[in-house]
Formats: sequence, structure tokens, C-alpha cells
Amino acid sequence: MSALFEARGLSRRFGRVQALDKADFDVSAGEVVALIGDNGAGKSTLVKALTGNLDIDEGEIFFEGQPIHFATPHEASAAGIEVVHQDLALAPHLDAAQNMFLGREIMRPGPFGKLGFMDNTAMRARAAAAFTELGSAVRSVVVPVGAMSGGQKQSVAIARAVSWANKVLFLDEPTAALGVVQTHNVLETIKKVRDSGLAVVLISHSMPHVLEVADRVQVLRLGRRVATIEAAGASVEQLVGAMTGALDRKEGAA
Repeated sequence: MSALFEARGLSRRFGRVQALDKADFDVSAGEVVALIGDNGAGKSTLVKALTGNLDIDEGEIFFEGQPIHFATPHEASAAGIEVVHQDLALAPHLDAAQNMFLGREIMRPGPFGKLGFMDNTAMRARAAAAFTELGSAVRSVVVPVGAMSGGQKQSVAIARAVSWANKVLFLDEPTAALGVVQTHNVLETIKKVRDSGLAVVLISHSMPHVLEVADRVQVLRLGRRVATIEAAGASVEQLVGAMTGALDRKEGAA
């Protein structure tokens, strides 16, 4: 299976800290790749470098087989790549529907739309449908996000990304603030998105969740990919061993 999105030899230094050290990464359409590693392994830095949030010092990025450089997150989004960061990047004073369509607002038909009036009814209906599909805890699309619980905010961010991604979806700790039911819904959503043909990249510290939804697991340690493991048949102990260096796994090992 050829890679849809690939990084080769990415390096990035912050002062004396080598955050990425010739890191490699790849994900194909229609698969879930889990990206795991201890704190400081370089996971978030790698995602930012891949999606236009951070320049790299060296290395190459390929998208659909062609070398590419996303100068901004907007460019990555325009290519069909969406990210749910740990900080969620929501506007607290806007409601759930407005956050979902932030920068992609639906304008009212006719002259009112040309004058800048938004079709709030249409946006709220589509947002409500997205939350229902996700099985989220969001009960109202008109409540300001700042007044919502952590789990509800997480649901808004995930629903927004799932709605707009058409190539690659990055999820950075998507279940961290969720309860049992909402976590199950998110994991099922990840499977649905994968089955629709998108590439999904899951960054998570929950090894059971990783093994439940991932097709492959790529392990970062000290800014470098140190193992790629087929999730089928893998164990939590294997993953933790690769993360910590307890297992001397070679790149590409099953």
C-alpha cells in the first residue's frame, strides 16, 4: 500500500533541544496509524511539522506522492487535512455551530448573503447532525463553547475535524477528557472515518484504545521513529517496551 502522507528525515531543534531527529512517518488512505511515545518523544512536534504549524530544519514531506510544504495550517486544511490538537483551538465566545463553521460559514441565499448575513439555521442543523452522528454529549448547538464541559468541547472539536477532513485526520489525545460512553463513540467514529477511505492518525497514551482501532503503530522515541508495529496480535507490553526502549525492535518489525 503506497503512502498517502509521508515524512522522511524530519529534524527540528529548539535551542539545545532536538525535538525531531531525522524522524520518519507514513500513513496510507483507509488505515489508522497510531503515533505513540513517551512525553517529549516528539509526537506533537511531528504533527505540527506535517500540518503547517511548524517549519522544519531538514527533511522532506510527501503528500499523494509529491513533495509538499504547507506554509500554514490553512494550506493543509485546503488539501483535506484536519487536526484536533490537545488545546482544541475553539473560540469560547462562539457557540458549537459557529465553531464548526468558523472560516467556512454558510451565507444566506440571495442579496442578504452578499451583504454578509450568515445562514445560522443551516449551520445549526448541520452541526446538530454531526454531533448526533458522533454520539457526542453536546445537547445544544447555540450554547457558547466557553460554558461547556471539557468533554463537550472535545466533541465539538472532533465533530468539526471529521466533518471537514477528506484526506487525512489527525487526532491528538481525542479521548482524554471524555467519559466511557463518549470515548466509545469516538473510537467507533475513528473506525467509520477509516472505513470511508480517509487516513487517520491517532496520538494517544491509551494503549488499549490504540490496539482497538489502529492498523499500525509507529513509535517515537527521542524525536525519531524507532519501530513500526502491526497492531493485530500486538500487546500493550510490546508497545510500552518499544516506547521505553525495553525492547530492541527494528524498524518495520511486526
